[in-house]
Amino acid sequence: MTTIVRHITFDCSDAHKLGSFWAQVLEGALADDDFPGDPEALVTTPGGPTLLFVTVPDKKAVKNRVHFDLQPQDRTRDEEVERVVALGATLVADHRLPDGRGWVTLADIEGNEFCVERSTGERAATA
Repeated sequence: MTTIVRHITFDCSDAHKLGSFWAQVLEGALADDDFPGDPEALVTTPGGPTLLFVTVPDKKAVKNRVHFDLQPQDRTRDEEVERVVALGATLVADHRLPDGRGWVTLADIEGNEFCVERSTGERAATA
């Protein structure tokens, strides 16, 4: 027998709002039966994990112990950072180096940290 990760679950203050943000970032989709005010929202992503957002009364208090490292597939790291910031993410730390390597740490609309790395094409160009 095998064990799989069925969902990656996020506690949050507004499941639909945060689920909608991540659906846009990951170019996925909210479940058809998820609406504003629902206590849960399920996001499917193309070829990736299913994310479950659950509204809880607790506020985020400290840095995430687990986070996503996003790697854009059809655009550069910098283009992806601009796109995600336009969706509502905020810059936490910029670790880009003059030679093109490095990453950018952002926070989603509820303060959960995640990173954007270089694309496969960018990595190949500097190898």
